[in-house]
Amino acid sequence: MTTTSSEIRTGAYYDSVILMQLQKGLLALSGVLDAGVMMGTPANKEVLAQSDLLSPAAEAAMPEDLIITVRAESEILAQEALAQVSELLKRRRSPAAAQDFRPRSLEMAVRMHPDAQWALVSVPGRHAAGVARQALELGKHIFLYSDNVSLEDEIALKQSAAQKGLLVMGPDCGTAAINGTGLGFANRTRRGNIGIVAASGTGLQAIMVAIDDLGGGVTHAIGTGGRDLQAQVGAITARQGLSLLDNDPDTQVIVLASKPPSPVVAAQLMQFTQTLRKPVVVNFLGYAPPARQIGNLHFALTLHETAELAVGVQHTARRAPTKSQSTFAASQRYLRGLFSGGTLAYETLLLLRAFTGGVYSNAPLDAAYRLPDSAISQEHTIVDLGEDEFTVGRLHPMMDNDLRLRRLQQEAADPETAVILLDVVLGDGAHPDPAAELGQAIAAAKTAARSAGRQLEVVALVLGSENDPQDVAAQIEQLRRAGAHVETRTEAATSYVGQIITTLNPSADGDIAPVALNAFTRPLDAINIGLESFYESLTGQGAAAIHVDWRPPAQGNQKLMSILAKMES
Repeated sequence: MTTTSSEIRTGAYYDSVILMQLQKGLLALSGVLDAGVMMGTPANKEVLAQSDLLSPAAEAAMPEDLIITVRAESEILAQEALAQVSELLKRRRSPAAAQDFRPRSLEMAVRMHPDAQWALVSVPGRHAAGVARQALELGKHIFLYSDNVSLEDEIALKQSAAQKGLLVMGPDCGTAAINGTGLGFANRTRRGNIGIVAASGTGLQAIMVAIDDLGGGVTHAIGTGGRDLQAQVGAITARQGLSLLDNDPDTQVIVLASKPPSPVVAAQLMQFTQTLRKPVVVNFLGYAPPARQIGNLHFALTLHETAELAVGVQHTARRAPTKSQSTFAASQRYLRGLFSGGTLAYETLLLLRAFTGGVYSNAPLDAAYRLPDSAISQEHTIVDLGEDEFTVGRLHPMMDNDLRLRRLQQEAADPETAVILLDVVLGDGAHPDPAAELGQAIAAAKTAARSAGRQLEVVALVLGSENDPQDVAAQIEQLRRAGAHVETRTEAATSYVGQIITTLNPSADGDIAPVALNAFTRPLDAINIGLESFYESLTGQGAAAIHVDWRPPAQGNQKLMSILAKMES
């Protein structure tokens, strides 16, 4: 007759890998039908109950207790299996266990390894935030593998790290690679010139492996943890990682990858990456990109395509606008777009999401940005002059420039206007010579702005073919002579104006101190707290590391831990 017996070890702690190996060892014993080895949390007890392994003794265990339970063919065989637990644990030998001395605290490990700049934290989630906080206080970058860390703790840890110029990768960060050394679950891929910031562990691994297969290599791969791109966290680690890679001389191309981020954070990150000097390949899985390329951003739809773009894109410094930014007056910050084509206006609004948080319009993407009065612009504005409200009793602006000429003069006189964007649509039925009228108005507007001590950029998006009756080449030449910057594709025109407004409206990242490169340019030296297998992985790659023989404070008793924390504070 089968029987289930349990042994409860109060306050005992072993990492989850050792517990897994103990469970396998018990299952290999004669007469043992099933076994469970886990801490006595309510969730773990449910798992034991579902496997018919929850004995009365196990049911009474506390969360800080270790439950070892076996179901065997008889009571005698069950007791014999439990009697071998200590011997099975002793058989577990590792490089960490073979250390001459295993420090019992993080402070002691720091004294033994004063050059260590990294702390790998993989202790149970309820203890992880406290260990990570201690490591930050000791000035260490954190690889936080532990899950079940509260969102509040994650935000507090990352905000504290950002103020100190330190990284917190995680929680629930499974993969990273720093200067050729893999952390957590990592593949051994070649070094190269591609830096990666990713919020998904297996996604990061897939990109690294694909880059390696394509003949490329990685400088650093920074994991952020899955919640970093949620609105509450605000992509703190992602922004730190992007800035660090932009400043790293060995990194020539940057990859940003994530499962679907918060739409607000996705827009903010696209704007943030526009301030970087290097090309960035972006893959927000499930997020519809505004274009295949906009500014310095290249958008990929799959993980393998992400790797292909990263390997294929050539490093070029960001193309700055040809006009000197220093000649804009302090008041000039905004873009004003005056469109005759509704679809061109809509596409421009979509593309501008990569450069700015919101654009007002009489046909906005977001109802919150609808102009209260379509005749008056505010901040960044795109106006579709072909909407019904403007065409009652007058010709469409593709045929009659009068309304647009008046609005151009109005926008040019506004001291907040830095850039005016116009579409010029040619073809049968359109104005026979739009550049003649628009060119005069553009030249006059630029002259008036100079007289007022301001610079005014005017960008014309010309849509026409060489067989159109207006002669597209002649139209473009007229507009250029008037002082306009001319583009023939919406994404090119938007990239040009986007670079200007990004420069004039720098993002505020005062909450984030720059991350120094020294921890990324020297051989990795780390302190491991938690899973011994991570220590073994580090030493197996030739990295310097020390393993902490960590135990939960107060034997994991939550009340005692709270009292100790108050006493320490």
